[in-house]
Amino acid sequence: MKDTIPSQLLEKWKRVPDKPGVYIMKDAGGNVIYVGKALNLKKRTASYFNRSGQTDPKTIAMVGRISQFETIVTDSEKEALILESNLIKQYRPRYNVILKDGKRYPSICINIQDAYPFVSIVRKIENNGSAYFGPFSSSPAVGQTIKIINKTFRLRKCRTQNPKRKRPCLYYQMNECLAPCCFEVPPETYYKIVEEVMLFLNGRTPNLMKQLKTEMSQLSDLQQYEQAAMIRDKLFSLQKTLEKQIIVSNDFQDRDVIALAEGEEFSIITLMIVRGGFLLGTSHYEISETMATPEEKIEIFLKQYYENNHFIPNEILISESMESTTMMEGILKERKGSKVSILEPRRGPKAGLLKMAFVNSEKELQERMAARTSRTELLLRLQKKLGMERFPKRIECFDNSNIGGESPVAGMVVFQNGIPDKSSYRKYKIRSVEGADDYASMNEVLQRRFQDQENKLPNPDLLIVDGGKGQLSIATYVLQQLKLENEFSVIGIAKKNPLTGETQDKIYQPGRGNPVNLSQDQDLLFLIQQVRDEAHRFAISFHRKQRATKLVRSEIDDIPGIGPKRKKQLLQHFKSIKRIRAADISEIIALPGMDEKTARSLLQHLQKT
Repeated sequence: MKDTIPSQLLEKWKRVPDKPGVYIMKDAGGNVIYVGKALNLKKRTASYFNRSGQTDPKTIAMVGRISQFETIVTDSEKEALILESNLIKQYRPRYNVILKDGKRYPSICINIQDAYPFVSIVRKIENNGSAYFGPFSSSPAVGQTIKIINKTFRLRKCRTQNPKRKRPCLYYQMNECLAPCCFEVPPETYYKIVEEVMLFLNGRTPNLMKQLKTEMSQLSDLQQYEQAAMIRDKLFSLQKTLEKQIIVSNDFQDRDVIALAEGEEFSIITLMIVRGGFLLGTSHYEISETMATPEEKIEIFLKQYYENNHFIPNEILISESMESTTMMEGILKERKGSKVSILEPRRGPKAGLLKMAFVNSEKELQERMAARTSRTELLLRLQKKLGMERFPKRIECFDNSNIGGESPVAGMVVFQNGIPDKSSYRKYKIRSVEGADDYASMNEVLQRRFQDQENKLPNPDLLIVDGGKGQLSIATYVLQQLKLENEFSVIGIAKKNPLTGETQDKIYQPGRGNPVNLSQDQDLLFLIQQVRDEAHRFAISFHRKQRATKLVRSEIDDIPGIGPKRKKQLLQHFKSIKRIRAADISEIIALPGMDEKTARSLLQHLQKT
């Protein structure tokens, strides 16, 4: 044993207790590279240094970087698992599996804590007391579901916290809203509809239809034919929806089906959501960590997915066996409040569901691999066409935006391997330039982007500036000043001018008079245009936001009695300065904490401007 553990770690390992807990591995720089849990910390940590017994490539690669480690003792393995999950979220270690694709799938949110809840689409699930449903496989899928809800159930469509209107909107006229913004709607009547929507979203459409049929019959017996007719119409709509859903199990139970397909560069976990025997949707999650075991990938998916406020069914089917199944069932039981079974069926109808999920997972894996190969080939052709020394894995593009020199800003977008990396986007407020000087603005923003060599972002492989030879000259000058002219390639893209007979945008390179000829490579031109257009959209949206903020400040912030909180309250309620100006004083006074003096001062000020 002494020969297998590095000497600097041996003494510390001797003091590790034979108890459950979490171990934290660090490299020479003190960075956390792995967090793990163990029923017996001493045995588990010893296994990392017993090189003769290591076969897992992840472990072999990781152990070579371990310089120090720490342990935290817990009362049970269950507590260790929870602590491990929290530490992984905190440190995001290099050798732990991190589930990445959760944000790409939209979910439906109902703010059930509101007096009159409404339905909205979200991509980030928060622990705020709201009810979440999904995820849905795509934006069109969730959009279609919202459309059904809006036409079938009479929930409000406005999203203000305390809706107040003088007259109801068009949805009320179309009998698609109860208009609590205008009329007194009993909360119990409204919440009954909310419960119906939640039944529908939970896949309980047959149960809901049964309830509605009973209610319709009772109303008909009471000769309340108009209300009975409304329920009849609702039943017709739900019946059409039910006919489009696919029955995948005859026991009509709730379950999630999870299957893993592994590739050389990444893996795909497919989740099939089955509610009441009906398949509601399929989602795919990509795991880029290739050195993790299949068991670890499934386990980390269960931990990260179900701790994110997703509905936990009574039964979860998985394609890979786990040693921690019993412990995971206990954790999910605590979160759900009732028993949860995690199964790995090998035969029968449940095995058929797993096979269906695996086939979809393999299909998604092949499609993504093909898409990556296609993008790689496209970028290789771009590298060759532009004569680049480096493969254009990271592409950055800058664009400026202002109107008459007002609120000048710039935006930087980043494409990684040919697709947008929105987490790397950056916004810049132009500080040193007055008026509409595009060249000076480009000079400032590039200086700010590249001058900090110690704490800066990674250099791009290809830098694109939106503009012709002038903007490209500015970029070249800045890079020369910072001694970066040989670090990466740079190009400028100028829009076509139909007045001069130009038929396509022009691509310029430093030291070259004529634009690059891409007439035979329209797909390469389209890629560059796509990056440029995204930078343009990003910069313009930031500019509009800055102008709107400036407009609001100029009209509200100087009014006595209107501070930041009250300004936020007014804008959340009325949505715009125009609506505040047109509001009746009684509507303003009705806001919490608003007095008549402040309301009159506000209206007098706005009506003068």
